[in-house]
Amino acid sequence: MKVTIYHNPRCSKSRETLALLREHGVEPAVVDYLKEPLNAAALKQLLAALKLKPRQLLRSKEKDYKALGLDDPALSDAALIKVMAAHPVLIERPIVVAGTKAVLGRPPENVLTII
Repeated sequence: MKVTIYHNPRCSKSRETLALLREHGVEPAVVDYLKEPLNAAALKQLLAALKLKPRQLLRSKEKDYKALGLDDPALSDAALIKVMAAHPVLIERPIVVAGTKAVLGRPPENVLTII
């Protein structure tokens, strides 16, 4: 089964999740999503696999969150996805995909449920 981690090497939880996968014999495809941003279609697929709404995948403590007015509850899912595609730093991390399943690696142990 192919496993992919959407990874930010500067994030401790992302590094811990990658290490945990490797400790369990899984060598995932590593996508540095800040260097290779996801488009809106890919984000929609990830959200569906995660069973999350766009707002649940936003990093609300990032300075861009407030600067872009993302705390406005009137923003549509499509608008939030468009912003995440344009500003990938706002996407919660890490995300691990295994087959058709996906999970957020917060805490890192969450990934053990899909590998």
